[in-house]
Amino acid sequence: MGRVALEKKATDVIILEVGNLTSIADYFVICSGNSERQVNAISEAIQDELKRNFKAQARVEGTSSGTWVLLDYGDIIVHIFHENIRAFYGLENMWRDAPQIPQAEYDSTPSQPSVSSHQSGSAALIHQAS
Repeated sequence: MGRVALEKKATDVIILEVGNLTSIADYFVICSGNSERQVNAISEAIQDELKRNFKAQARVEGTSSGTWVLLDYGDIIVHIFHENIRAFYGLENMWRDAPQIPQAEYDSTPSQPSVSSHQSGSAALIHQAS
């Protein structure tokens, strides 16, 4: 997911492991776009990637406004913000105690393996889809 967002020129992409802090998800993926069109393009690219590779269907909110799109995959929630809206809400500050997955783990080409054999469930999905 992080890799796909970066391919669509998303900025400030972060993946937070929030599972130890909340029961609503294991991971938050947070990124920004600089226009409503870019926010929606990032959202569509992530949805396409997960549908194609994992048959995963998200519950989607916010595409009509294009300022904050939320993709809910159950254990993984993706927040795609317009830059101004992200600054206003400061979502990552609310979750500052959550460990962050280093960008080097998801900023790689798809042909490079990024999943170790001991990962399962949402951890595997977050790394494979990233």
